[in-house]
Amino acid sequence: MKAKILILDDEPDICKALRFLLEREDYSVTCAYSGEEGLAAFQKDSFDVVLSDLKMGRIDGMAVLEKIKEINPEMPVVIMTAFGSIESAVDAMKQGAADYIIKPFLNEEIKLTIGRIIEQKKIIRRIMRENIALKQQISQRMACREFVANSDAMIRIIETLEKVIPTKSNILILGDSGTGKGLLAELVHCNSPRRDKPFICINCSAIPEGLLESELFGYRKGAFTGAVSDKVGLIALAHQGTLFLDEIGDMPINLQAKLLKVLETSEVYPLGDTKPRQVDIRVIAATNVDIESRIKQGSFREDLYWRLNVIEIKIPPLRERKEDIEMLADHFVKKMAAEHNKDIKGLDRAALDLLLDHSWPGNIRELKNVIERSVVLAEGPFLKVGDLPEKFHKDVTGKDVPRLKAYLSEYEKNLLLQVYHSHNRNKEETAKGLGIDLATLYRKFKKYGIDSE
Repeated sequence: MKAKILILDDEPDICKALRFLLEREDYSVTCAYSGEEGLAAFQKDSFDVVLSDLKMGRIDGMAVLEKIKEINPEMPVVIMTAFGSIESAVDAMKQGAADYIIKPFLNEEIKLTIGRIIEQKKIIRRIMRENIALKQQISQRMACREFVANSDAMIRIIETLEKVIPTKSNILILGDSGTGKGLLAELVHCNSPRRDKPFICINCSAIPEGLLESELFGYRKGAFTGAVSDKVGLIALAHQGTLFLDEIGDMPINLQAKLLKVLETSEVYPLGDTKPRQVDIRVIAATNVDIESRIKQGSFREDLYWRLNVIEIKIPPLRERKEDIEMLADHFVKKMAAEHNKDIKGLDRAALDLLLDHSWPGNIRELKNVIERSVVLAEGPFLKVGDLPEKFHKDVTGKDVPRLKAYLSEYEKNLLLQVYHSHNRNKEETAKGLGIDLATLYRKFKKYGIDSE
């Protein structure tokens, strides 16, 4: 869509020349030959830039500027003036004009000025869209997430959190990747007195160092090249809510000092600003690295560590809490079956035994991925060994095991016999009880040499 420009000048030749020049740059141009005509056109249509002569009739360029700013304060207005009226043009800049151009103007100067303003407007619009989306996201109340656990270790963590959640104390969550540190942070927020305020999350390792500071602290317009408008930092956006700093162990050392200052003073300084902004935040930090080792190496500040580590929560890896695997697996089966519209009721015993024997280097995230894949590929009402990824078809030595297949075959044969006898040797009822069709039952009877007579 073409950018639209409104030109106001009481000299028709000037208007004609500007129209010709700017239309060649693929702009849509509207000309007005007086202040009155220009303001009428402005109120009828929408424009991206207004280019107005300073000296006109009853309504001059300054009056046009003032009226346009009343209607739309964000509209960029460029003032054109003769060399002898530069002082008036400077006054216009003070009143909000975007720029001024001296007559007789150079074509390149006009093109560069208009082009720069149009590009700035595009950037500002994008930033506004992003800010609106962010505000809509953080203004929504964070719904409490389901927390599935059965192990003693996780129950102790919940008991600790029940005491900590009502307070303002900062929390440091330690644990391997995929153990659920982010979920725990959300649980703290959505059960705390701050639940109706923002929950702001930032991954300190996912954002380049050069951008992380401006994201956290924000900046003032003109603080650096490209800072075309003020930006509110995530720390300020978390005011009265919770700031979740994921992977805090990877935060650059220079930013650690600034974060420490915020925690000590409850004040944040946007880049390029000399006035602090008061903030009331609860900080929850998380990391999967050994912070104490980082302190010894000099890559993490000890004073910041103690500011963050008022309450320490250490989530054990999934391999150390086998009691949670069955409950989590069942939870994910139900969830994924609903999401993918599959009629799957759970896992059979052999498949569950394989999950319990797995070391789960990717923790809960890996378990969720495995269950989703299995649910998508499964054909029966229960997830079976064959539905699991190939790596689960190997024993702990990592080699294909005929004895695993033998074990599973023996398990299946015994199950067939058990169900068959429990249904008084009725084949149709046996098939229904196993969730298979009658033909499949006959094949399995033949495979295992079961006398059906």
